[in-house]
Amino acid sequence: MFRNVRWLSVASVVVVIALLLAACGPTPAPTPEEAAPTEVPAPPAPEAIEIGGSLPLTGKYGSLGNQVKPGYEYAVEDINAAGGVYVAEYDAKIPLKLTLYDDESDPTKAVSKLETLYSEQEVVVYLGGAASDMHAATAAIAEKNKVPYLGVAFALWQIHQQGYEYLFSPFWKSPDMGTGVYEFLNEMVPEGERPTKVAIFQETTDWGIELGGLWKENAPQYGYEVVAYEEYAPRTEDLSDMILKAKGAGAEALLALPNPPDGIALVKQMSELGWAPKFTMLIRAPDGNTWGETLGTAGDYIALVPGWHHGVNFPGVDELNEKHQAEFGRPADVLTGPAYACVQILADAIERAGTLDRAAIRDAMAATDMTTVIGPVTFREDGTGEVLVPIIQWQNGAQELVWPTEHATADFAYPAPPFDER
Repeated sequence: MFRNVRWLSVASVVVVIALLLAACGPTPAPTPEEAAPTEVPAPPAPEAIEIGGSLPLTGKYGSLGNQVKPGYEYAVEDINAAGGVYVAEYDAKIPLKLTLYDDESDPTKAVSKLETLYSEQEVVVYLGGAASDMHAATAAIAEKNKVPYLGVAFALWQIHQQGYEYLFSPFWKSPDMGTGVYEFLNEMVPEGERPTKVAIFQETTDWGIELGGLWKENAPQYGYEVVAYEEYAPRTEDLSDMILKAKGAGAEALLALPNPPDGIALVKQMSELGWAPKFTMLIRAPDGNTWGETLGTAGDYIALVPGWHHGVNFPGVDELNEKHQAEFGRPADVLTGPAYACVQILADAIERAGTLDRAAIRDAMAATDMTTVIGPVTFREDGTGEVLVPIIQWQNGAQELVWPTEHATADFAYPAPPFDER
């Protein structure tokens, strides 16, 4: 009897629950808005993307640094005029903020400036200065701080063999130059007229030793003989002894990489001693406009490989030349274009990375494959650039593009006449 009462009680409870559920009606289906996952809003974007560098605007490399600086500034202006760089992390375009310091051509001061940029401006990308010894010092700081570093106006290859992951340079390097000058001469000068007897003046610096050795090593396979190999320390005032040795050996070509003051002194003394090789290539020294202003006709016929020329046929070059012409009264300088390209590369890398994380920007930079004002740019695994590098020659007080011929603004002037006939 009691068992039946217990079962009746349970049944009564079930009936009551069922009636209550029926009274409430069916559970409504969620609306599309309720069913969709909640979107997380993008974090607020910073006011600017901090980038910066240390440049030799004064001192022995001042003529180089003052060509690099406008390239950085013009590129930042152009990118910001278009709204800045799109960063997916913030779903917004953010302007670039450029901070540049003058290191006075002093590597120690350059290192200090980069540390300041890292600690105070918190830059996400470093922009390099000019000259190999300056980059050799500052690239190490970029690696220590793990900040991507883009540098031009240096061809030192050795620094790229130290395992640095954050160093990138869209610029010709010593191994390219070590063969490129001979390939150029063999293409441009008929056999029998080539300056096959070569003098090499090697500066006693890391880059001087590196490139001088490559010029010497590669000469025989291209049909050239090194008849004089002389060494000198930077800022040596009297270079007459090695000039006379090269002249006495019958050298028909001179290859060297002096800094600007040494290069000017070298050519002045060559003129005084009456030695005018058929072909002279000086790396670095003739890059600045002060070369022609200081040397006059003695500075003509000198070939250089500065990394660019305003006459190349690539997108954006005309606009860059117009900006430079308006400010300086001449088309863009030879180092201005490569500097402009560095900012194009970093903006592209940031956009593809989609974040301001330095490691992600570094990875995107390594995968660069784009066309800039210096032409197509990619990077090898060691951070060296695969780029077109025109050969320039001073003619009538101006820098003319002579190779590749499809970009040339003038014919290659060869052989160089004696100084007193210019």
